Amino acid sequence: MTYPEIALMIEGQNGLNWSRWQRILHAAEALGFAGVFRSDHFTNARPPERDSLELWVSLTYAASHTRRLEFGPLVTPMSFRHPVHTARMAKDVDALSGGRLVLGVGAGWQEREHRMFGFPLGSMRERFQRLAEGLEVITRLLRSPEPVTFHGRYFHLENAVLLPPPAFPGRPPLLVGGNGLRRILPLVARYADEWNGLFLTPERFAERNAQLNMLLEKAGRPPHAVRRSLMTGLIFAPNEKELKRKLEGRPPVEDLRQRGVLVGTPEQVREQIAALGRAGVQRLMLQWLDLDDLDGLAALAEAVLPKE
Repeated sequence: MTYPEIALMIEGQNGLNWSRWQRILHAAEALGFAGVFRSDHFTNARPPERDSLELWVSLTYAASHTRRLEFGPLVTPMSFRHPVHTARMAKDVDALSGGRLVLGVGAGWQEREHRMFGFPLGSMRERFQRLAEGLEVITRLLRSPEPVTFHGRYFHLENAVLLPPPAFPGRPPLLVGGNGLRRILPLVARYADEWNGLFLTPERFAERNAQLNMLLEKAGRPPHAVRRSLMTGLIFAPNEKELKRKLEGRPPVEDLRQRGVLVGTPEQVREQIAALGRAGVQRLMLQWLDLDDLDGLAALAEAVLPKE
């Protein structure tokens, strides 16, 4: 595969509200993007405060107000989302959508929101232990035909059953995001249906992709059992003049690209996307930060989406 499918990634803490979410979903579906994914945060990592539409309420709206788009959290953190609630909401939103939810989960990282709203974030070791336990809980609740009993450090279940069961066997697919070789990729190999890398160049993505293949082999799973995706930044402009304006005050283009950010005019961005496809990216989530720039979104779609 040399050209991945293209989805959007919306930062929900970056001013997202109902009117913006509704417009973005409508535009993304009409323009032909493969999906819309969004972050799960209470607030920005630093002031000023902005609107932040609640994740699962917004995904329920997406399930019932779109027909084709795949969608989901990128990612919902185990630090302030109990895995039982996450599994329960995910199976029901997926059923409502006809099987289009991708359940992205992560450890949690943003200290400010945890301090502000009283959720214990914990050390890095604690975050990843909690994530591993949560993945076990979610997987067993969604996949096991038998009642689930589990006793960990953070979560406890006793003959737990979610009814009705998931509407579609093996759904929703479980996505685990992150680049870590020591902690994240082993969890991906054990639990995930999709791995989502973050801000990686083609070379770095290919390296982690190869490492994941080895871990999957050790786990007795074939490489095709896990879909490969990437979320990354984007600085896009229809021409060189506009691109120069957007780059004012930013690091040099090559520095940005070495950080994994796609930068350029239509032809340049298409070339960068194709390079990611050759590195193994199957689904690319492009971070779209200007939530009101629907004209820019249309220009992006015209520039990078494959023509029928």
